[in-house]
Amino acid sequence: MLRPYQLAAADFLYSTDRALMLAPVGAGKTATALDAIRSIVPDDPPRRVLVLAPLRVAVNVWPREAERWAPDLHVEVACGAPKERLEALRSRADVVVTNYDNIEWLVKQQELRSFSVIVFDELTRLKNPSGKRFKALEKAIGHIGIRWGLTGSFTSNGLEDVFGQCKIISNALLGRSKGAFLQQYFYCANREFNDWQPRPNALPQVMQRIKPATFVLEPGEYKDTLPPLHTVEMRADLPDRAPYEQMKKHFITTLPTTEAIAASAAAVTMKLQQLAGGWVYGEDRSPAWFSTHKFDLLEEVLDGNQRDNTLIFYNFVEELAELKRRYPADLWTLDDGRDVIERWNRGEIKLLAAHPKSAGHGLNLQAGGNKIVFLSLPWSLELYEQAIGRLHRSGQRHDVWCYVLLTNKTVDERIWAALSDKRSISDLALEELK
Repeated sequence: MLRPYQLAAADFLYSTDRALMLAPVGAGKTATALDAIRSIVPDDPPRRVLVLAPLRVAVNVWPREAERWAPDLHVEVACGAPKERLEALRSRADVVVTNYDNIEWLVKQQELRSFSVIVFDELTRLKNPSGKRFKALEKAIGHIGIRWGLTGSFTSNGLEDVFGQCKIISNALLGRSKGAFLQQYFYCANREFNDWQPRPNALPQVMQRIKPATFVLEPGEYKDTLPPLHTVEMRADLPDRAPYEQMKKHFITTLPTTEAIAASAAAVTMKLQQLAGGWVYGEDRSPAWFSTHKFDLLEEVLDGNQRDNTLIFYNFVEELAELKRRYPADLWTLDDGRDVIERWNRGEIKLLAAHPKSAGHGLNLQAGGNKIVFLSLPWSLELYEQAIGRLHRSGQRHDVWCYVLLTNKTVDERIWAALSDKRSISDLALEELK
């Protein structure tokens, strides 16, 4: 059964045509939305619902959650080949789920006119109102009067992200023009780089404007049902700092087998994160290793936990390749067959490797283990929190341990600090909306 706070959220969605539901990771956004959908589909006239979600969530989460929470709904998934997508749109399904990458195809289909409700799962995918997909979608859904946005990371990269997410829901929330929004709540710190910073008290003012259309799943309502989350920093020094310092100062570094050059400041940051892990991609895209300190840390974590089932997050393909080299018998990825998630949740997989972007939303992995390791960190707070939420969510029965592997005096520390700063913005935004 849904919990009381979920039922209250479902009632809010049903009674609010243009609504935002902000829910911390694992609070049950999908189940809550399905309950609201069950109520609205039989309305007079009957409603047909379109759901937009990240690909893996569209394929794996919505159909399974619907079987559990709304078995009376006919749900079709419009992903895959164009023919399969079109068949799903033309079906008599109550709910059709597709992914954001299909937006440009979707807006060209006449069948889009048959939908009267649209649900944006992980609404932050539409935070950029200047994007091609956003503009195409906004024009095509003018006839859809009921719009619900679901997200757990509303201000993942700052207050500026809020505008686009609100605009696709309703122009009445924060207006039509992002320029006007920026002028009202921000000041331009650097016009050359289009750097806008929030004015004093901008955050509470923005939150007050959108509060009537927003339901926050209060963490206090369900926090006691979740076991504690323990975040542990695991640190190591670079045995040889020369390659790292050379890249930092000169945008270039030379190793015995390759030379790595960064063409821009952004590329330097990426190269420095690789070097903090003890390796770097050279000019020919081949990796060159000079230290194994992070994988030594990983081995220490695994040994210390008696080789307990562990979810490992990586950012670079070479990190995954090294994991496969070191743990060929125990390591699996989400792409190693359709039954990987089920096998993990049955406790049959020792090591599951995933990229935060591919496993960051919706996947229920809490039954298979309670240990997480970040080999390297994403810059996005949303990806970081959603990644942790794969295990630290409703249904988890054990304390969750998250190990963050950091190399001292490197960009690792900057990323970790940035995530903490963004978390404080997100926390403040939620406090204003409660």
